[in-house]
Amino acid sequence: MRWRTIGVIGGMGPAATADFMARLVAGANAARDADHPRVLIDSNPHVPDRNAAIAGTGPSPGPVLAGMAANLLAQGAEVLAMPCNAAHGWANDVRAVAGKRFVDIIDTAIAAAMQHNTRRIGVIAIGATLDGRLYDRASVPVIAADRVLVQPLVNSIKGGDTGPAVATAMAAIAAGLVADGADVIIAACTEVPLVLGASAVAVPLIDATAALASATLAAARLG
Repeated sequence: MRWRTIGVIGGMGPAATADFMARLVAGANAARDADHPRVLIDSNPHVPDRNAAIAGTGPSPGPVLAGMAANLLAQGAEVLAMPCNAAHGWANDVRAVAGKRFVDIIDTAIAAAMQHNTRRIGVIAIGATLDGRLYDRASVPVIAADRVLVQPLVNSIKGGDTGPAVATAMAAIAAGLVADGADVIIAACTEVPLVLGASAVAVPLIDATAALASATLAAARLG
């Protein structure tokens, strides 16, 4: 099996980046080491905070993300992915460097959601993703979970807590979106799939991390 080299703009957060890498490994359908793609990872947890940036209280992460993209390309990456939804508010900074070599998590998650005859999408996301209106490009109405409920859970996951209390609370958020009329839920923060699985949601759950991994592998596959 032949692949283009994949570059990962990561670290937002590190556990989500590790989860994305695991999805690449699982999705390669490899029989031996040499059947996997080469993956270059820049896991940088010091990218400026996306919530602060969009609120105007902190620096833009755009220049840092663009620099990470440029470095990965210089090392030989031919396809780039960024497993952080909120960071896609500055995706154009990455595209300015990478062009069509960049695979967009928002586009891939929406495409996966629309495979279900979707009439209304529910998104579980943090403030930067919502304020950037990243999922508003969907062709159907989008409703968002309450960021006041989501952010503390994401913070807990980033701090290493993926226990039953956090998982139960995240499932309750998904149930609230279903009650509000969502017929598909997108886990639109890459920490969310670390505690929320499809079996905990009454409607199809789109794992944005998994959707991005699948699209990245498709872009990287040469044969």
